[in-house]
Amino acid sequence: MRRSPTVETEVAEELAAVRPDLVSRYAAQLCGARAAVLTRLWRALAFEPLPWVTGRERVRDGLVLRLSDGRRLQGPPADPYATAAYVTTVLLDGTAHDDPARLMTDLAVPHGSSLAAELGHSVASLALSRADQPAPAGAHPEGWPVEDWEGEQRVVDGHPFHPNCRSRPGFSVAEQLAYGPEHRPSVGLGLLPVRVSECLVSGVWPEGLRDGGRLLLPVHPWQAAHVLRRPCEDGGLVAHPLMSLRTLAVPGGPHVKTALSARLTSSVRDISLGSIAASAALSAFAADLAARSDGLLHITRTLGAAGAGSADLAALWRESPRTYAGEGEHVLPVAALSTLDLPNSPAWLADFTRLALTVCMRLLEWGVALEAHGQNLLVVLSGSGAPLRLVYRDLADIRVSPARLSRHGIPVPELPDRNLTDDPTVLRRKLFGSLVAGALAGTAGSGAALRAALETAVRDLPRTPDLAALREQPLPAKALTLMRLSPGTPGDQWTELPNPLVPQAVLATGVFGQ
Repeated sequence: MRRSPTVETEVAEELAAVRPDLVSRYAAQLCGARAAVLTRLWRALAFEPLPWVTGRERVRDGLVLRLSDGRRLQGPPADPYATAAYVTTVLLDGTAHDDPARLMTDLAVPHGSSLAAELGHSVASLALSRADQPAPAGAHPEGWPVEDWEGEQRVVDGHPFHPNCRSRPGFSVAEQLAYGPEHRPSVGLGLLPVRVSECLVSGVWPEGLRDGGRLLLPVHPWQAAHVLRRPCEDGGLVAHPLMSLRTLAVPGGPHVKTALSARLTSSVRDISLGSIAASAALSAFAADLAARSDGLLHITRTLGAAGAGSADLAALWRESPRTYAGEGEHVLPVAALSTLDLPNSPAWLADFTRLALTVCMRLLEWGVALEAHGQNLLVVLSGSGAPLRLVYRDLADIRVSPARLSRHGIPVPELPDRNLTDDPTVLRRKLFGSLVAGALAGTAGSGAALRAALETAVRDLPRTPDLAALREQPLPAKALTLMRLSPGTPGDQWTELPNPLVPQAVLATGVFGQ
């Protein structure tokens, strides 16, 4: 098997200079990291509408893809909802590949070389992330996180289905160790003074971050060094990075979302001025929604947001989700549930799935489609681990139907056009793709477990057209790899996955779609 050692070797060399104690552990993690990324890539090859995959055929021991140039790519059966790294090797015209970057290079498809470089970064960064982990913290209740950032920092592998799960181009090894949440650092944010007249401000900006006629904008140190290239004041603002890396928790206080003009997984993580302008209206709308949810949903408020002329220099202050956890309760992002033993219980998984679908399908019926993936959606758990209610954060990418809101007597907020649509396909894609094919699938860990949880959960849900679509139609999911191979195509692209609730859906075979 051929392997491209460039990125892996470069990371090893940098690591030897800054953390020599991790070198051997990093090397030991590379094989597993390749398998984890290759598994995610194989899912994309098996299920996304890639134009150069002309056919998919189930064979006795797996799946064969026919490529437009006449070659054949063969691998194991593909479960679109599996999170374990079960793909260790695939065969491209008989040649074995265990390195996803080398495989993408040898596929020689349009824009494949750029994606191959990202896959190489993803493997090396994932191995580094796994190498720098302490001994397991244990299951609940002894292992419950104490601080609100601790649970988030246990999510070591990143996105459960994206091949670029840990890709961080532009970050040195030292910077990954200093800023990556899975490395558990404390990060000193810089403060950049900007005249109020030069800022777009929404909500209430903290008084402690004002200096006469200037606002002090928190700046991530990576952004200051690589993008702004401007010195920042040291205001003593030390915080802890959350799952998104550029959002950090201030001890005892709110969360701050900073601009980070770097491509992490699929997107550049800056903050658009449109998001700043809409944040107050979205926050007020969310408060109204939460008040209608019978106490099952809380939405973190945006306290204040400001931007200074571009998406590269902006920040947003948001409530901590712990605001909505009572005495003896715990709040965790859904992506962190897999670090506990709870999802291993079919009964617990069914209860959690029922809670998530009850709340999110109700909002969808009203006209609000949350982007409820494992990072945005959090769950409040009792001291024994029972799922009690949900917390949602980051409203920037929700979709809102004015027609549905009006039908239910809910005032239509003044939101940007990008947030508004009455198209049921768009609304369902937003929710089903993030919640069912994302957060719930990632928690379940396999198609079989997801099917069992959904079958139990949907029995008592109100019979609506949205529920009929969830039960009968293929599940939408973002075509994450296709999007990375289509740099000239703006916006999201989608694929359809076999629905676990449809008896004839072919799970764990990869025969679906084209």
